[in-house]
Amino acid sequence: MGARGMREGAVKWFCFACALVSVVTTFGIVYVLISQALPFFQAVSPVAFFTGTEWKPSPEPGRYGVLPLVTGTLMITIGAGIIAVPLGLLSAIFLSEYAHPRLRSFLKPALELLAGIPTVVYGYLGLFLVTPMLRNVFPNIQASNAAAGAIVVGIMILPLVSSLCEDALRAVPSALREGAYGLGATKMEVTTKIVVPAALSGIMASFILALSRALGETMAVTLAAGSNPALTLNPTKSIETMTAYIVTTSQGDIAAGTARYNSIFAVGITLFVFTMGMNLLATRLVKRFRQVYS
Repeated sequence: MGARGMREGAVKWFCFACALVSVVTTFGIVYVLISQALPFFQAVSPVAFFTGTEWKPSPEPGRYGVLPLVTGTLMITIGAGIIAVPLGLLSAIFLSEYAHPRLRSFLKPALELLAGIPTVVYGYLGLFLVTPMLRNVFPNIQASNAAAGAIVVGIMILPLVSSLCEDALRAVPSALREGAYGLGATKMEVTTKIVVPAALSGIMASFILALSRALGETMAVTLAAGSNPALTLNPTKSIETMTAYIVTTSQGDIAAGTARYNSIFAVGITLFVFTMGMNLLATRLVKRFRQVYS
């Protein structure tokens, strides 16, 4: 084997090692979550955990019904999606199909700057700007509320939706557009009936990935949405998400091995299952709607 073959082999094994690190890390996370959550489920019935409607870790022995945390997480995720998905898709269509190249070169980096703002800043934005604005419409809204949390998280994931959708739209071959124009189609008809359907797999994947990002957001929802594990669908009320509970509880002085300590990992594995399910859904949607061009 020559020097060139040795270099190729070294590169191959280095890339394999990098891929293996990702796999091992994933299995390590799963192992830690399961091993730490098992003592919790030995003390608390899994049925009571997944179907209970009260989350009150203290006083001991506490009540550990995860539904209030799940409901709060879904309210933030769905609310953020209602804001980010249409705005992100429409902005991506404008950047890809309508904007002048010079305007696009300015607008896209400016939009992506939103992704670089620390999440704690978004939390204070929701607390001191969004909530006072909402109070003009809902006078009885609480200082920390689900609506403010959903709005700031929607703004946070907007660049992700817009950027991924724009990349998917621009990946559509120009021949499809030119063929439609040759048949007399208008700009809107080409966009809505040719380009968007052709890029549907990438668009759907961007939606799922952005919602997964919203599902795991921590600091912004902790500040904007609050830390009140109430089972409610009222967006003007203070709620608590699974990630917010994990971060607030892990910062407290709790003894290792207690039910409250192990509940962090029980909530963590629940969140992991939600995130994994959304990623599997994204993979399935990409395969379902993918179109291959020669």
